[in-house]
Amino acid sequence: MPDLRPAHDVLPLGTAPRPTSAADLLARLRPVLLDALGPTVQGAERAQIDADLDGADVARLDVDLTGVHVRVGGAPSGATTPGPATSDVEDVRSREDAVLRRLRVDAHPLVVEDVPVDVVAEADGLRFRWVEDGAGGLGVEGVEPDDAAPLAGHVRVAAPRDAIVATARRLVATELQNLGLTLASLDVELESAGPRSVTLRAFARVRKGILSASVRATATAEVDAQMVLTVRDLELSSRNPVVAALLVAARGELAKVEGRQVDLVSDLPPGVRLADVRVDVGETLAVSARFA
Repeated sequence: MPDLRPAHDVLPLGTAPRPTSAADLLARLRPVLLDALGPTVQGAERAQIDADLDGADVARLDVDLTGVHVRVGGAPSGATTPGPATSDVEDVRSREDAVLRRLRVDAHPLVVEDVPVDVVAEADGLRFRWVEDGAGGLGVEGVEPDDAAPLAGHVRVAAPRDAIVATARRLVATELQNLGLTLASLDVELESAGPRSVTLRAFARVRKGILSASVRATATAEVDAQMVLTVRDLELSSRNPVVAALLVAARGELAKVEGRQVDLVSDLPPGVRLADVRVDVGETLAVSARFA
């Protein structure tokens, strides 16, 4: 018997029947991609997509976000919520199982604020269903991965270290302003103690009125062989008693994080298995993950 149960979180793709050519599929997908990028993105028209169909299956879907700019600070005033709208379909006329055999996302680079971020992500065997409703509309219903059909793929995100530090400098300056301090200078060192460990050391000089003082900060993030993330060796200090007093609240927040462990495997949903994480620190800071 056909599966005519109500469908949930269906992404609309126009009218039935389902696409039978790559050109038709791309014409339906491009507006969805632009909606997904949302109002915090500039240059969305630079995004490129390409695909191949094989019957009901999508043999490949390539998304290139090179040249797209993302603002982290939020959407412009009056902008709508980003992301394509999904809906529930109560009157399902037909359902057809399908697989997106390979999804690849590239950006060389994607610009986040002022940081050029190089992205390569690939996933295989993503299951979905073509859903036709009683009014003749067509949509896509995603199928969550499970232990029988787990997610397989990899992702690598990389950015120039100097650009990351420059952005960190702006963010720190803003936070210090909230404490009544002015950032005069900030030096940041990033060091890799292994393929899954990064230590940050920062030295800042701050001012409050005519007062000038130094602030030191350290932190280490490490992922062990069992894929458990630990944040440790957090320190925020100043030898100046006035500045040290202003940092009390910030140190209290850091104390909540010190030694905290996050199991990156058990906290993932069924069918998503993190096999490895790597961090490379040099002129470029790169984080990669493999799912299997």
